[in-house]
Amino acid sequence: MLKRSVMYAKQHAPESLRVLARRAMLESHNARLRLFTPVESPCEFTNIYHCAVRKTASQWMKALFSDPIVYRRSGLLTYDPRFYGHDWNEPWVCPPRRIALSLFISRKRFEKLPKPAGHRAFFVFRDPRDMVVSSYFSTRDSHAPMGDVLEVRRELRARSEKDGLLHLIDDLAAKGRFRSLRSWVAGPDTGTIRLFRYEDLTGDEQAASVDRLMRHCGITLPPDEMATLLDRYSFRRMDERKRTGGVSHYRKGEAGDWRRHFDDDIAEAFDRATGNLVGLLGYPSYDQAMADRT
Repeated sequence: MLKRSVMYAKQHAPESLRVLARRAMLESHNARLRLFTPVESPCEFTNIYHCAVRKTASQWMKALFSDPIVYRRSGLLTYDPRFYGHDWNEPWVCPPRRIALSLFISRKRFEKLPKPAGHRAFFVFRDPRDMVVSSYFSTRDSHAPMGDVLEVRRELRARSEKDGLLHLIDDLAAKGRFRSLRSWVAGPDTGTIRLFRYEDLTGDEQAASVDRLMRHCGITLPPDEMATLLDRYSFRRMDERKRTGGVSHYRKGEAGDWRRHFDDDIAEAFDRATGNLVGLLGYPSYDQAMADRT
């Protein structure tokens, strides 16, 4: 009953109150880490920046980096600028010795941010067609009412699934979602910034992929701790925890789920909105993917 009440409050409370609540929860979590989790191997970097576009497992990534296992092996606390009324014109996007989580900004904007010399950044990308499908179901059914979510939700619920997906593709394009994704993938390869595929981080080679991500960030986890961490935040477990509150924000997380929802018309609209983005990211075209199913 308590979990259902908390979930109901999250879905219906004003955004300003939810922001304050998230800030308080984050500070409480960090205070417990400082008090009860000894740091065994401090990270060499002053800051780590997690950059993303929406629907690329940002909540999952936040859970991983907020875990005591990662804090014990890094000494870095997590920080989300959205919950602190951050002014993007301020000198620093987050305090020192913090992991800035879920920066939904373009690469050009990120590169303009002042950063300490000792930092690492990573960007997680995903097949943008899966992003569209995930965004459709999340916006229609479960996402907290922030920004224009309620307005878009009304539009999606008034349409069939196909018309809703067509509407959402145009909406995401107008918001610059695909343009931001392109900016990161088309940017120069540097040692400081590294790109990771969602499908690798959540697929059969998950442990090796997450290990590469952590090592890029200067964090080394022993194999047993890595196994514990990944089991603790498996999509199945996170989905079960969410469902105890009545709403799941972790619908599937399944690579290639878009094949069940795209048809020729949706694929054509998507290609008009995104150009050669799918090929640039290294994913098969619609025709290739459909041919592989036969």
